[in-house]
Amino acid sequence: MDYVSALVPPIVMAIFFFGVVAIIIKSQGGPNKAKEDAIVDAAIARAESARQADGTSAN
Repeated sequence: MDYVSALVPPIVMAIFFFGVVAIIIKSQGGPNKAKEDAIVDAAIARAESARQADGTSAN
Protein backbone atom coordinates (compact mmCIF):
# COMPACT_ATOMS: atom_id res chain seq x y z
CA MET A 1 0.00 0.00 0.00
CA ASP A 2 2.99 2.33 0.28
CA TYR A 3 3.16 2.56 -3.50
CA VAL A 4 -0.40 3.92 -3.61
CA SER A 5 0.38 6.69 -1.14
CA ALA A 6 3.57 7.45 -3.08
CA LEU A 7 1.75 7.75 -6.41
CA VAL A 8 -1.31 9.77 -5.35
CA PRO A 9 0.36 13.22 -4.96
CA PRO A 10 2.08 13.19 -8.39
CA ILE A 11 -1.10 11.99 -10.07
CA VAL A 12 -3.17 14.72 -8.40
CA MET A 13 -0.60 17.36 -9.36
CA ALA A 14 -0.53 16.10 -12.96
CA ILE A 15 -4.32 16.29 -13.22
CA PHE A 16 -4.29 19.80 -11.75
CA PHE A 17 -1.52 20.88 -14.14
CA PHE A 18 -3.38 19.59 -17.20
CA GLY A 19 -6.53 21.35 -15.98
CA VAL A 20 -4.67 24.67 -15.66
CA VAL A 21 -3.15 24.27 -19.12
CA ALA A 22 -6.58 23.49 -20.59
CA ILE A 23 -8.07 26.61 -18.98
CA ILE A 24 -5.21 28.76 -20.31
CA ILE A 25 -5.68 27.39 -23.83
CA LYS A 26 -9.46 27.88 -23.72
CA SER A 27 -9.12 31.48 -22.51
CA GLN A 28 -6.89 32.51 -25.42
CA GLY A 29 -8.70 34.60 -27.99
CA GLY A 30 -12.41 35.08 -27.79
CA PRO A 31 -14.29 38.32 -27.16
CA ASN A 32 -11.73 39.73 -24.72
CA LYS A 33 -8.73 39.30 -27.04
CA ALA A 34 -9.08 42.73 -28.67
CA LYS A 35 -9.44 44.40 -25.27
CA GLU A 36 -6.40 42.61 -23.86
CA ASP A 37 -4.36 43.45 -26.96
CA ALA A 38 -5.34 47.13 -26.68
CA ILE A 39 -4.22 47.22 -23.03
CA VAL A 40 -0.85 45.69 -23.91
CA ASP A 41 -0.39 48.03 -26.89
CA ALA A 42 -1.19 51.05 -24.69
CA ALA A 43 1.32 49.92 -22.06
CA ILE A 44 4.03 49.44 -24.69
CA ALA A 45 3.31 52.85 -26.22
CA ARG A 46 3.42 54.49 -22.76
CA ALA A 47 6.76 52.84 -21.99
CA GLU A 48 8.14 53.84 -25.38
CA SER A 49 7.10 57.47 -24.96
CA ALA A 50 8.57 57.59 -21.44
CA ARG A 51 11.86 56.18 -22.73
CA GLN A 52 11.97 58.73 -25.54
CA ALA A 53 11.22 61.54 -23.07
CA ASP A 54 14.21 60.41 -20.99
CA GLY A 55 16.42 60.56 -24.06
CA THR A 56 17.40 56.90 -23.89
CA SER A 57 17.31 54.57 -26.84
CA ALA A 58 16.76 50.87 -27.33
CA ASN A 59 20.26 50.36 -28.78
